[in-house]
Amino acid sequence: MLPVTADDHLPGALAGGPVAVLTNPTAGRGRHRALLPQLVEGLAAAGRPIRLLSASGPGEAEAACRAAVADGVGALVAIGGDGTVHQALQAVAGTDVPFGPVPAGTGNDFAVDTGFPADPLAAVAVMVEALRAGRTHAVDLARMVNAEGVERWYGAVLAAGFDAIVNERANRMRWPRGPRRYDLAILVELARLRPRRYTLRLDGVPHELDAVLVAVGNCPTYGGGMRICPDADPTDGLLDVVVAGRADRRTLIRVKPRIYQGTHVSHPLVTTYRARTVEVAAEGIVGYADGERSLALPVTISAVPGAVRLLR
Repeated sequence: MLPVTADDHLPGALAGGPVAVLTNPTAGRGRHRALLPQLVEGLAAAGRPIRLLSASGPGEAEAACRAAVADGVGALVAIGGDGTVHQALQAVAGTDVPFGPVPAGTGNDFAVDTGFPADPLAAVAVMVEALRAGRTHAVDLARMVNAEGVERWYGAVLAAGFDAIVNERANRMRWPRGPRRYDLAILVELARLRPRRYTLRLDGVPHELDAVLVAVGNCPTYGGGMRICPDADPTDGLLDVVVAGRADRRTLIRVKPRIYQGTHVSHPLVTTYRARTVEVAAEGIVGYADGERSLALPVTISAVPGAVRLLR
């Protein structure tokens, strides 16, 4: 586990090493594809060798990042959205290898919530300055483990309720393509909406409750800026848990837009908690971490202070 420090310096073995770069040309529906060469060229201004990682899908991307870290790269940069960042985090979490998330996707919640500019060129400039100065900034990650001992890390938010169920539905659908598939999945799951029985254990204290939405945040936002856990702080060593209780369809539809401002937490059906360790159990739910399909419940999530060193 890395210490919690506002600013730190690269260990000597990493200070001059190559920068591995994972790119996702399809992130954000490809809107930054033409910018990729400029972003990579910008990173080269730090005076380090650049090693481009080749991957044709999420599994290959994660494997390429793990191999690069094992090979002793001096830093890892992920150019893409939260999904690309999520794959890279699996490789750098708990290591000394500095990490730079360049926000170039549909959702860039982890990068923005941890202090990087929303503009990808400006974010690269911040990373280049950090590389030149040998400076890093440690922030927390969430470590998630299921009943079989499978481990995953995430940086932003774990969705373990209605939003996760919608994602699971959308991923099973063959039609329509694009964002309409997600919209249709929302309509289908709203029609089927029912509270589910959850068991939460917060720092060992059990809570039995019925809920339609459960989120566990290391950072405040998910889904491209929705402030689901508005008070979450990725430097406090804690996880924020937001629970929407026995809401019906009409109430959920009314409350959901308030998530963008984070004002939903004042609704009487919404309860918030804070803990270092969160156990979440419910039947038939697969959690989505950083927007990516992750582990089926039950899972145990722990805040790990200073688990990643950011290039800023």
